[in-house]
Amino acid sequence: MLSKKETSFILNKLLVNWPENIIPKIKNIKAYEIEKNRKLLIHEDNFAAVLIDEAILPFLGNNTLVASFPYVLVDMGAVRYICNGANIARPGIVKFESFLKDKIVIVKDKDHQKPLAVGISLYDSENGISLSKGHIINNMHYVGDKFWNLYKELQI
Repeated sequence: MLSKKETSFILNKLLVNWPENIIPKIKNIKAYEIEKNRKLLIHEDNFAAVLIDEAILPFLGNNTLVASFPYVLVDMGAVRYICNGANIARPGIVKFESFLKDKIVIVKDKDHQKPLAVGISLYDSENGISLSKGHIINNMHYVGDKFWNLYKELQI
């Protein structure tokens, strides 16, 4: 269990990159450290997030939180690579929703529109659309990673 001071710090940090309407009003957060500077943050009121260094990202399994962030759609050929941790490159992106540089972006597959990954944008969407190659989003958390597997274990 994080202290009140640590919880307050995390909630204040959410104000930087998260839509204000989804920031929870909670007092206690459980933190599960996976590796140094990498934690899964959970509260029983349907809040789960991933802390990587200084970045706090929505946990992919929490559809309510994930739906509040901009996204890109990727072709089905990119899914396998993204779910193995690859960054999201321009050739695989088939649709951009509007977002700014250095912001949280959700990556979804084109056919089912299921969230596959959460990352930080390296460009804003307008610049990303104009590119023909190169990484657009830094993949930080994806389906099947250590955060995902730990969360599944905790839900048993």
